[in-house]
Amino acid sequence: MEVMEVAEVGESVRAVLIDIDGVLTVSWKPLPGAVEALRAVRDAGLGVVLVTNTTSRSRASVAATLAGAGFPVRAEDILTAPAATAAHLAGARVALLNSGDVGADLEGITLVGDDDDADVVLLGGAGPEFGYEALNRAFGRLQQGARLVAMHRNLYWRTDEGLQLDTGAFLAGLEAAADVEAEVTGKPSRAFFEAALGRLGVGAEQALMVGDDIEYDVLAAQQLGITGALVRTGKFLPQSLERASGRPDHVLDSFADLPALLGLAQ
Repeated sequence: MEVMEVAEVGESVRAVLIDIDGVLTVSWKPLPGAVEALRAVRDAGLGVVLVTNTTSRSRASVAATLAGAGFPVRAEDILTAPAATAAHLAGARVALLNSGDVGADLEGITLVGDDDDADVVLLGGAGPEFGYEALNRAFGRLQQGARLVAMHRNLYWRTDEGLQLDTGAFLAGLEAAADVEAEVTGKPSRAFFEAALGRLGVGAEQALMVGDDIEYDVLAAQQLGITGALVRTGKFLPQSLERASGRPDHVLDSFADLPALLGLAQ
């Protein structure tokens, strides 16, 4: 696998896009060395935006949790899939199926009840709410012409109890049953990464993306010209690397190795 030399990366990168779950934390607990590594990136003056498909918490809640764990993070540093979705669906009547409270990040859309008409069926993160009755109701709305939108299509994620099933497993069934294709507003959508670059004020060639999902974090970013770094934490599985549609620019044991890749002092 061809990779850039460390010095080359350090000279070219002005900003870093960072996934949260599986990269900085697992079940919201910091991974070893992650706090210190993010501080080193901040101290070097690099731009930082945390790009997450997390759908269980608002930006403010995520920031408060990370800051409480020692990470130098503010709410304005975070781009969530719900926030990106709200911008994409502004003005729509939306039937939301989600596990967690992200209402604060869904400004500008109207959330409807079970018996109300909806323009959009919106899937967030999977959980106990994704039962037969709820999925069948979503199926019925799709048959009536509602659009299908998903904040992400991740198949699974890692917690301190191991890998857990996520939205993509249910989304594939709805797409097949209703013969529709979902619009995805979080990673790996191009618009999501472009929004992150816009916040940072940098071009793709000046940015580095760090993630634990080879397809949706790393290769999706690389398709836009962003340098990619895959970490062997979180949802990483060796077979995922072997079966991937491409090769990451870099593979790190963990986020703690990022300062060395960038040539930063710690």
